[in-house]
Amino acid sequence: MASTEERPQTATAAGGPARGLSSAEVADRIAAGKVNVNMELKTKSVRELLLENLLTLFNLINVILAVLVIIAGSWKNLTFLAIVLLNTLIGVVQSLRSKRMVDRLTLLATKKATVVRDGSEVELDLDQIVLDDLVKLGRGDQIPADAEVVTGEAQVNESLLTGESNLIRKTPGSQLMSGSFIDSGIVYARVVHVGADNYVAKINNEAKYVKKVNSEIMNSLNAIVRFASVVMVPLGLALFFSSLNESYIRAGSPDPGLVGWAMEELGRGHVPSSELLTTVGALLGMIPQGLVLLTSSVLAIATIRLARRRVLAQQLYCIETLARVDVLCLDKTGTITSGRMEVEGTYPVAVDGGEARSLDGIPNDVSVLDFALANIARATSADANETCKALLDHYADRSVPVADALAVVPFSSAKKWSGAAFDAGSFVMGAAQFVLEPDIYASVEAQVARLADTCRVLVVARVDGFTDEGEMIGSARPVGFVTIRDEIRSSAAETIGYFTEQGVTLNVISGDDPRTVSSIAKVVGVPGAEAFVDATTLDTPAKIDAAVDRYHVFGRVTPQQKRELVQALKRRGHTVAMTGDGVNDVLALKEADCSVAMAAGSDAARNVAEIVLIDNDFASMPAVVAEGRRSINNLQRSAALFLTKTLFSMGLAAICIAFPPYPFQPIQMTLINFFCIGYPGFVLGLESNRARVEGRFLTNVVKRALPASLAVVVAACLNMGGSALFGADEATLSTMCLISTSFVGCCLIWRISQPFTPLRVALLASIVVGLVVGIFGFADFFSIARLDLATAVWVAATSALGAMIFFQLAAKMDRSPERVTRSVTGFGRGVRVKLGHGGNGRVTSTGSAPRRAVMRARDALAGRRERQALKRTESHAARAVDANAAAGGAGGRSRDSRRASVTKSAQGIKVTVPRRKRDSMKGRNASSS
Repeated sequence: MASTEERPQTATAAGGPARGLSSAEVADRIAAGKVNVNMELKTKSVRELLLENLLTLFNLINVILAVLVIIAGSWKNLTFLAIVLLNTLIGVVQSLRSKRMVDRLTLLATKKATVVRDGSEVELDLDQIVLDDLVKLGRGDQIPADAEVVTGEAQVNESLLTGESNLIRKTPGSQLMSGSFIDSGIVYARVVHVGADNYVAKINNEAKYVKKVNSEIMNSLNAIVRFASVVMVPLGLALFFSSLNESYIRAGSPDPGLVGWAMEELGRGHVPSSELLTTVGALLGMIPQGLVLLTSSVLAIATIRLARRRVLAQQLYCIETLARVDVLCLDKTGTITSGRMEVEGTYPVAVDGGEARSLDGIPNDVSVLDFALANIARATSADANETCKALLDHYADRSVPVADALAVVPFSSAKKWSGAAFDAGSFVMGAAQFVLEPDIYASVEAQVARLADTCRVLVVARVDGFTDEGEMIGSARPVGFVTIRDEIRSSAAETIGYFTEQGVTLNVISGDDPRTVSSIAKVVGVPGAEAFVDATTLDTPAKIDAAVDRYHVFGRVTPQQKRELVQALKRRGHTVAMTGDGVNDVLALKEADCSVAMAAGSDAARNVAEIVLIDNDFASMPAVVAEGRRSINNLQRSAALFLTKTLFSMGLAAICIAFPPYPFQPIQMTLINFFCIGYPGFVLGLESNRARVEGRFLTNVVKRALPASLAVVVAACLNMGGSALFGADEATLSTMCLISTSFVGCCLIWRISQPFTPLRVALLASIVVGLVVGIFGFADFFSIARLDLATAVWVAATSALGAMIFFQLAAKMDRSPERVTRSVTGFGRGVRVKLGHGGNGRVTSTGSAPRRAVMRARDALAGRRERQALKRTESHAARAVDANAAAGGAGGRSRDSRRASVTKSAQGIKVTVPRRKRDSMKGRNASSS
């Protein structure tokens, strides 16, 4: 038995397969840990998914508030937990559903390999392979581990690893990379790497980091919850002590003081339940619970709709991210192309000085080229490679007669051609420089070069026959050429046209030859496809930075360079989406803001991608964008309702610390929450909406919510003043605030429903009817007090004033355009582009921090000098006008005796003086000179 340190015998002297490893050698390697452990990227475990959805700041805040309610002993007020549980359930169900779908796709891949052990071939799971195992690989097999060819030869497809679509010839001594496929041929190979040492595992390991989800909606919701959590603590404590102090005063202000009185009450078993409930009620209003639930519901419904279109969204917020992308990076193989080959065209040439159709034994309506191509493909179909499959598909529905082959020469990587002999003659097909004699090749070289610019070119030639060893007899005479190219998906051009119309920049990134990539990109209509770059020349970060600004087609790109290109685009402020299907795309998919993978691609690509196209059809992408737009636009409209409650609750809570009590009772807030927030929010959130997404989510929402919040606060403060003026009780005050808030809420719904549709009209009408019925029909249930005439008039006036404030502020917000700032970097220098009000822009260099400080100081000094100069000019102009007025006498003022003005113009400081005074000043200056 050979020791574990010795290399086992892997081939016999005759060149055939050896015995492989013995059972003892296998046991030694297993004991040493030299096993092909599965290192592929896997989906998260059920435990990880549950913790991810349960342990959130939003849930923590609600649990704390629930504990306070339980302490107060008011179990019926725990109903708000239903929203929390429902929201968490939606997240968990969606995560588990995505995991189950991806795991099911992974099980479809082949997980067995044929290994030679003890002189016999056995079939093993991939994780049972050990170092130095002898593996048998044939057509269609995926290479399970890095290996070295021992015997045989094969054509290998490494496109999933490198992006290179051309087949690579492998002979004894060649290296095989794990994850690639055998296209044709049979080899026996010795495993040289296992587990984490495999090429595919190294790429996967680089992608094993947690990618932060780039979602504006999620970031905005988190920002709102974080802000609320920070504000809630001081406001909650202050409001609780204010309410406690109010109870202390009502108790007659006993001697021990507030703290001593509270401790005595607790000692008697009296929990300050009303104060706790008042505080919790105010704090609950600050948390946009409904908005979080609405967001989860809308996005979950979007994922269900996409699932019907055979699109799997593995993460809720990725739908929104794809709708916001402004740069889409496409992998050629598997995305634009199907991964198969197709015949681009056939080009006959004259045969023996005559036409290509004039050869004995071939019908007159069939060219010699078509006859030879179709029948060579049929004759060699037993071990068909991609070229042979493309020819078989091309001639499947063409009327080319089937000829019986008298002799067949299969394709050989050494010969670079295949051939067959028929009654009509003998023909070969292969690379022109290997098939033709040098002088004959020189005569067709120009035509071959022209066709090879976009496709792979094969020559078909007639020969006199074949030897027993499979060599050509006689000189090969060309009868024509056939061009083979990657099969372009039928929907690719239409889909790329859609993204171009939407203003999305398209980049094609591939490991293939840049000329081939450019030609395919031009066929499908990628803008700027004629300019391409070979990524082997991009050997520094500066060159990559420069290339992303100049080119849209990148060829010969390594997996690491794909990631660097995505990073360079993100540094420029772009939202980047990446599509891919291979292991070579994993790093870029992980880095992109939104990643899209094909279901037929590698396991690693599917597992890291946020969106998986089950049908492997790029045409599904517009549907994902449409769902994202519907979700974002509707959520922006509905979120304004929920954020309005958050903002006015915070404002009123702060005011009521100094001027208690808090003017809303929890049961009345339920009426507002349903009719003014929840009901319209969910209806508007599920409408169809394909408008382009404009602006930032949080900015758009605040612009709509802030005017309504301020209007509600102002109206509530006026009602608090009115209740004090009329001597109203707390029930009357809460009723007054309920009516004014409902009125402002209806105004907000009316505004965000523009333009009206039948559904929106019905929605607004049902809200008004529901509020009226609730206030007047269920007064006792909602603790509604009866208002006298004076109070009713006061409420009507405050409601009208609140509505007026809302419409005025909302109109002013709409007139205030959003300021956009983007940083563009390259060669280490930053450029800042600022788009301000009215479309005015400014371009400056960011420079270094000290340089920016110096520039700010210089600008401040220049501004100060300019203001001083303006004041001096105003003073001089005023004295000149006064002197002119004195010289004009005491007569009446003429029509030209208007006042002088001093303004700042684009050219500097401008002084405007009336014409008559200007003429008199000129006369005085002339006389003095």
